[in-house]
Amino acid sequence: MDFEFEKDWNKLLKLMMDRFGEQPDVTSIVFAVGLQEVGQGAREYKKDDKVNLMHVGICTILEPLGYYKSLGLDEDGWPHFERIGEMPELDSDEQELMLKRQLVEYFAAWIDE
Repeated sequence: MDFEFEKDWNKLLKLMMDRFGEQPDVTSIVFAVGLQEVGQGAREYKKDDKVNLMHVGICTILEPLGYYKSLGLDEDGWPHFERIGEMPELDSDEQELMLKRQLVEYFAAWIDE
């Protein structure tokens, strides 16, 4: 990992910790992206909704890489995506690094404040 990315990742972790009061991990930050994109706020979600929020988060952060394309919102206000690119074969460490880099990119404006 490069120094600039590592610095930004650690700043994102601190910002999330300060905001939500617990140590975040990649999964919880992807979930936060899903919440942000759906825009329905923090409330109780059913298990299926939580899975869908994770899906929205993943699609959102991978869209700039050309793996997904936004199709717009459904009647309930949930974003929908189409898979348009093949994901590369990555091991778990490489997958996590890709997600971290995309999360830093997604939250770049917040990190740079």
